[in-house]
Amino acid sequence: MEINELNARISTCTLCDLCKGRKNAVPGEGRVPADLMIIGEAPGKFEDAAGRPFIGMSGKFLTKYLEMAGIRREDVFITNAVKCRPPNNRKPKMEEIEACRPYLVSQLSLVNPKLVLALGVSAASALGMSFSHLSEIRGKVTDGMIGGKSVKIYVTFHPSFPMRFPKARDTFLDDLKKAKELVQG
Repeated sequence: MEINELNARISTCTLCDLCKGRKNAVPGEGRVPADLMIIGEAPGKFEDAAGRPFIGMSGKFLTKYLEMAGIRREDVFITNAVKCRPPNNRKPKMEEIEACRPYLVSQLSLVNPKLVLALGVSAASALGMSFSHLSEIRGKVTDGMIGGKSVKIYVTFHPSFPMRFPKARDTFLDDLKKAKELVQG
């Protein structure tokens, strides 16, 4: 399957109730294949309107910090754990994450990244990671198996966290720089 065919399937998906409230599904975008794949939580208002990931305030913040870390957004593939906006920007439910999981597995197969950068709890959960608190896995490299494929996973904050809590910004930037180092390996 090609990325355009997968995106078309995602755009017409009805596997969970999130499809009922969406304007647009948000499959993801970027380079295919790519050395770095970034996975966030879920589309927000701006992403739902445009059908593109990370274009709202968190997206602008992420793009700025990626650039500061020496990562060009056009060189990565970026998506979310769920492809449709949850009502009132709530966190995705586990059953919604599971409904989208086959799409994420297919994206991982097509993108074939050296490293997956998980932004926050929902993204890490979508990748099958077990933890009680993000601090247990943030900043650590984990070897995972997703859809029968071995992948390296690195977890950091969702960009909305350092946006709201400036004390976390240096750590977030350091994590992005570490992700770049891991890709360059």
